[in-house]
Amino acid sequence: MAIEHKEVIVQHPQHLHGCSDSSTRKQHALERSLELKEKIKEYLNKKDEIQTGFDLVEKYNEARSLILSNLGASGEDWDDWNWQLANRISTVDTLSHFVDLTGEEKDDLSGISQHLRWALSPYYMALVMCDQPHGGIWKQAIPSKLEITDTNGNDDPMAEGWTSPAPGVTRRYPDRMIINVTNKCAMFCRHCQRRRNIGIKDSNKPRSVLEAALKYVRENEEIRDVLITGGDALLLSNQTLDWLLGELHSIPHVEIKRLGTRTPVTLPQRITPELCAVLEKYPPIYINTQFNNPLEVTPEAKKACDMLVKAGVVLGNQAVLLQGINNNPYVMKKLNQELLKIRVRPYYIFHAKNVKGTSHFITPIDDGLEIMEHLRGYTSGLAVPTYIINAPYGNGKTPIAPNYLLGRRGNQLLLRTWEDKIIPYDTP
Repeated sequence: MAIEHKEVIVQHPQHLHGCSDSSTRKQHALERSLELKEKIKEYLNKKDEIQTGFDLVEKYNEARSLILSNLGASGEDWDDWNWQLANRISTVDTLSHFVDLTGEEKDDLSGISQHLRWALSPYYMALVMCDQPHGGIWKQAIPSKLEITDTNGNDDPMAEGWTSPAPGVTRRYPDRMIINVTNKCAMFCRHCQRRRNIGIKDSNKPRSVLEAALKYVRENEEIRDVLITGGDALLLSNQTLDWLLGELHSIPHVEIKRLGTRTPVTLPQRITPELCAVLEKYPPIYINTQFNNPLEVTPEAKKACDMLVKAGVVLGNQAVLLQGINNNPYVMKKLNQELLKIRVRPYYIFHAKNVKGTSHFITPIDDGLEIMEHLRGYTSGLAVPTYIINAPYGNGKTPIAPNYLLGRRGNQLLLRTWEDKIIPYDTP
């Protein structure tokens, strides 16, 4: 939806300029307070309709019990991340035990399964069962026939194959780089930017590749920031993470280590005391995860984030703007506010990349701009991420924002505020 701006120039209220009458000032403040209450009324009327994982605990527990019963497992198994991985739902037959599928849907999924690998953890399966059919959780986890009938897009729109100066390395910026360590994920998200790497089986990069990447870091002293990703970085073993983080920590010019993981969202059981003990050894560590919908903010996710925070990890969120999942200003606002409550800072909203087989997830740019218009000023700055488009061919993240600087004349700027008021601003 295109944004229309009010062409109204607002000057300083003349009746308040230099006014020392406290009653006049208080009256103005009260009127302004009522005006602000009116601006948020529509969101307040709708926010309770947007459910989070905390609203569905009873339904989730019922789904969990059904899954455990069907798999012949215990509550102790459920809390074991290795059990969760070993029991990912990845066949039409198993899936049909937990959600109602029409005959056409079964046929579509059977056809898709011959071309694309898909899987979701029992934990995320329970969330799917809590969601409405084909809702925002379902769409992220369960394949659509559009993935094989839509031939638009590119297998590698980020040109990672063209920005890899060493084995396992992606480098697009002067002072930071990626080490890709695995193709393993607790769930193969249907919008994945690296779906070309999923392959037919889980596979960690061999030690020789990781050592070559570390050698590249050591030989390039401008690298101060290293992101370990995949796949999912936290699906490496504790021992491998300990070794890899320890090696990076020992390189003098590496200032921070980052981990890319969706386990707090799709496999919170992975966040164990043993893992946290490893992470705590090598500060500073930053983790960016990917919550895309408020239903993903659950008590289990909060517990995982609490453990990471206590281990000294700084948490951020990189949501992906996805059609039918979160391309709604109030859904995204609710998501970001819920994330702050579990101490995860909204960092980016990524415009979905044009990956082959995923174009049905891509929204108009105007959806992202509208979301940003409904965040800035309407909620805490902490809840306002940066809207990002990844420039094609590996040319990096490009911020996209509503235009708040409308022009300048001499020392005067013309600004548009979050309320769409046009205000002149004199610079010194």
